Amino acid sequence: MRINHPLVGSMVALITPMLEDGSVDFNALKTLVDFHVDSGTKAIVSMGTTGESATLNHDEHVEVMQKTVEFAQGRIAIIAGTGANSTTEAIELTQAAKDIGADFCLLVTPYYNKPTQEGLYQHYKAIAEAVDIDQILYNVPGRTAVDLSVDTAVRLSTIDNIIGIKDATGDLKVAQALISQCPEGFLLYSGDDATAVEFILMGGHGGISVSANVAPKQVSDAYNAAMNNDRNLAESINEKLSDLHQHLFVESNPIPVKWALHKMGKCESGIRLPLTKLSQQFQIILQQDLSSLGVISK
Repeated sequence: MRINHPLVGSMVALITPMLEDGSVDFNALKTLVDFHVDSGTKAIVSMGTTGESATLNHDEHVEVMQKTVEFAQGRIAIIAGTGANSTTEAIELTQAAKDIGADFCLLVTPYYNKPTQEGLYQHYKAIAEAVDIDQILYNVPGRTAVDLSVDTAVRLSTIDNIIGIKDATGDLKVAQALISQCPEGFLLYSGDDATAVEFILMGGHGGISVSANVAPKQVSDAYNAAMNNDRNLAESINEKLSDLHQHLFVESNPIPVKWALHKMGKCESGIRLPLTKLSQQFQIILQQDLSSLGVISK
């Protein structure tokens, strides 16, 4: 069911731009925020997976969120990535996000320690009770080694300030189960670019996209068409993005998307170990995608 909410449509999982020495490039961050405001993106996720949250320390994590809020100046919603595999740390980051003025928080499932479904429920419940800010669940089992079940998501959806879920499984059967079982008004987002348009056409409310870093207007147009139930238009726009959706994952995210944005002149090529710059063999492929989309000159 379509709903009226500020967080409906295309949202970007923003990179954290870095200089060659790996330090955060705040000038480039401001440029990227302005880019998304101008391109019709509905919200920016700061410090998610694509933002290299795993390699920034606590102070850096908070500073990037704070600067993103500052640069946005209320022109675009900011969703702070505040998940952690420690419930205490997740609460601290979520409180920090609230204190700096973030609009919402996105909380990835605790990674590596592989909690049970009851552990996941208690984790999210504890954060929701500790910090009075609207929160979005984030399930990406391909990275975390734990899968938030549909039953647990539905159970969590009854908590007042847990307002939605980002599902990055890419499994449309999971999407259909969430759409059919979650209560009306609970926000359902795709976190998988390749299947996002179909997810929205099925009844989802938008997507949190990696591809939107590179082609924000095209992704926004595709999602808006899907939200309007215009399958032909949505699929036509998305078809032009299909190679980009695939090739931004030829190596671990955000390696390809940071290279693409550097090629577009949006940032330097800095990235932090253990991530490395995009391999030469994939640069040629991705450059062809950027040329065909018209975001770089041929």
